[in-house]
Amino acid sequence: MTKSPLKLATALVFLSLVGTGLVGCGGESAPTGQTNESTASAPQTEEAPAPAPVPVDLTGTWKQTNSNSPDSFQEATITGDTIEIQWVAPDQKSLYWAGTVEVPEDGSADFSWESVNDTSKTDGALLASGDETKTFTYKDGELSYEVTALGTTMTVRLAQE
Repeated sequence: MTKSPLKLATALVFLSLVGTGLVGCGGESAPTGQTNESTASAPQTEEAPAPAPVPVDLTGTWKQTNSNSPDSFQEATITGDTIEIQWVAPDQKSLYWAGTVEVPEDGSADFSWESVNDTSKTDGALLASGDETKTFTYKDGELSYEVTALGTTMTVRLAQE
């Protein structure tokens, strides 16, 4: 059985068009587990940008959790970028620290900062720290720092009230 030259020519043109179309769609192959954009079955959508990190809010009153007495402890008040710490005893409060607060803008959940002493407040306070700076740490919802009094150093731990 012989084919007519017209049918043979039509078949060759058809095959060459189909072949060109397949080669044109091939392009580079995607790495394993990925698809080319042209062959992906689902339409591509842009991901929403991640929300900006929210800095930790330390504002408020913090009370010592590791005091040896329920009637004598340290209490901190943080307002904006300042911290004041008081020695609290029955019927009295005495300033221990007044300084700066620096919360990282990147939303870090655990961090430390060097608080600079506000000597205009602490110089006249009998029980205030004379340190120029004090390191504060915020970790797992707890604020901590070292206190030295009468030759003894301890870590004070505070929880927000």
